[in-house]
Amino acid sequence: MISVLFVDDHEMVRIGVSAYLSAQPDIDVIAEADDGTKAVKLALDLRPDIILMDLVMKEMDGIEATKRIINEWPQAKIIIVTSFLDDEKVYPALEAGATSYMLKTSKASEIAKAIRATYEGQTVLEPEVTGKLMSKMRKNSQAPVLHEQLTEREKDVLRLMKQGKSNQEIADELYIALKTVKVHVSNILGKLDVHDRTQAVIYAFNQKLYE
Repeated sequence: MISVLFVDDHEMVRIGVSAYLSAQPDIDVIAEADDGTKAVKLALDLRPDIILMDLVMKEMDGIEATKRIINEWPQAKIIIVTSFLDDEKVYPALEAGATSYMLKTSKASEIAKAIRATYEGQTVLEPEVTGKLMSKMRKNSQAPVLHEQLTEREKDVLRLMKQGKSNQEIADELYIALKTVKVHVSNILGKLDVHDRTQAVIYAFNQKLYE
């Protein structure tokens, strides 16, 4: 079972989505919160597999809650689920450490699919979000050929990351150890000057690599 903490300040949203998720044979909504302060405490106490995080809430917003959770628990997997798509919300949320980004207009079945994919180590981004992030990274990019520093094996790993493969799936496809994949991913992040694999994948899209 994939344990889930659902954070949203709209009770009806929580009721509807939680009911659907709880009906899934592999997903268990173990707790809910209606603000960021409660979310941080529950996340650190319960250590759920996945945290569904709203952005705009009373007491503490989702960006600050994500930062605090990641600071105390770097392995946390947080999916932002929000109505907002502007740059002021999207980029800071992912920079704070969110793994995936979904819109509240997504069907509950799509959120369930995102939960499973994120649990497996993949990054899930709505197409509209990908476009926003690509635009943002173009504006911020000062060295558009950073990927030329990558070794051939690192390029292989980045290509598979872009396809949404988890570390284990990359290891299986390239016939290398999982530990070796993790080293390659760490090297890729350093050479591309990004904070996490989500930003590495966005960089690959931005530079139109492996198309």
